[in-house]
Amino acid sequence: MATDWVGSVVSIDCGATLGVYQGEVSSVDRVSQTISLKHPYHNGVKCPVPEVTFSAMDIKDLKFLDIQNKVNKTSAGKDTATEPSYISTGRHGQTNKTNHSLAISNSSGLSSNPRKGSSNSRGTTQSTPRRSNIDGASSNSNKLQHHNTQAEQKTQSYRHDENILEVKPVTYRQITVPQHGGKEYCTDTGLVVPTVPYELHKQLLAAAERWGLSLERRLEAVGVCSSQMALTLLGGPNRLTPKNVHQRPTVVLLCGPHVQGAQGISCGRHLANHEVEVILFLPNFVKMQESVTSEVNLFSKTSGKQVSSVKDLPMSPVDLVINCLDCHENPLLKEQSWYQSVADWANKNRAPVLSIDPPVSEQPQSVDAKWTLSLGLPLPLADKDSRVYLCDIGLPKMVYQEVGINYHSPFGCKFVIPLHSV
Repeated sequence: MATDWVGSVVSIDCGATLGVYQGEVSSVDRVSQTISLKHPYHNGVKCPVPEVTFSAMDIKDLKFLDIQNKVNKTSAGKDTATEPSYISTGRHGQTNKTNHSLAISNSSGLSSNPRKGSSNSRGTTQSTPRRSNIDGASSNSNKLQHHNTQAEQKTQSYRHDENILEVKPVTYRQITVPQHGGKEYCTDTGLVVPTVPYELHKQLLAAAERWGLSLERRLEAVGVCSSQMALTLLGGPNRLTPKNVHQRPTVVLLCGPHVQGAQGISCGRHLANHEVEVILFLPNFVKMQESVTSEVNLFSKTSGKQVSSVKDLPMSPVDLVINCLDCHENPLLKEQSWYQSVADWANKNRAPVLSIDPPVSEQPQSVDAKWTLSLGLPLPLADKDSRVYLCDIGLPKMVYQEVGINYHSPFGCKFVIPLHSV
């Protein structure tokens, strides 16, 4: 009977997906074609549940490691006890539940004569090796117990995102500054990013230039990071695809005749290289800074358009406006007529505005920005609805230390990260 299997130690192979289970047979149900194991082990590791049940359709191969009931019966009826050390029931070819039914229903035959094999018309066989020493079966059982003991001693396995050994608590305040800007932000991971006054920020950039990070290299870094953020705001891969060339986004750059304006022109050049319709506004000045002139020359080699009058700006809303009108060194630009005209145009266009490296001011910004991008470390900007982002401009750690800043990068795997008010 099928109940003769109860108490036997078996190994059940359920294929590559479910794996291999070992355990002691606790019950066999011929009606539902299931077999249950108690104290089971899965791939050598003890299962957290006391019992598991398998359907015949899931079993690829079944091996007997120890037939306890048969040993007891044989030793009681004969002087010399014989015990099969290995019984294999395999699935060959296209088998179904009928094949596995044979493996379970023929258990009575196995009980009456464990050395006698049986087979069905489809080629599924059940065979018992010849008489072997009972010590061999006991050795197999001991090996299984030793293997299970080793499995219990194994450390808990982790997924790829869990294999992290925390030696000490995480320190979230990893950046300290000698002069605090009076405001703090935090990243998505909880790291605290303090603000710095403009004078300290200026000293930091000057120290970087002394070590070789020139203004031109900084302009390129800001241009790449800000353009990448702008491309994301424009829709990223959902908008900029070869199948969507008839709906290319339009971006208007509002730049002044200063370093902040040169950063915006660098951003516009990279956007134009990515097939974005770029319109650059730059007022006419007799003499401009060398960095601005150099960036304008590079921008002229793209498909972007440059204008110097507000009348040449589009009247219909565009996809994005990038504001680089303001300057840290010269706040009097706001009083000039061209500045006020272009600021009015930006506020009336109803397009979202990205402001790059805005200056610290007690007065509200002339152009309402939806996003603000700060460089290196944030400045203490006035509280407003604008969302603040931080850009990595490539300043080495030792440069921060030169101006008294204890710095650990908060960027992780990114070059632009969002900041949240604390």
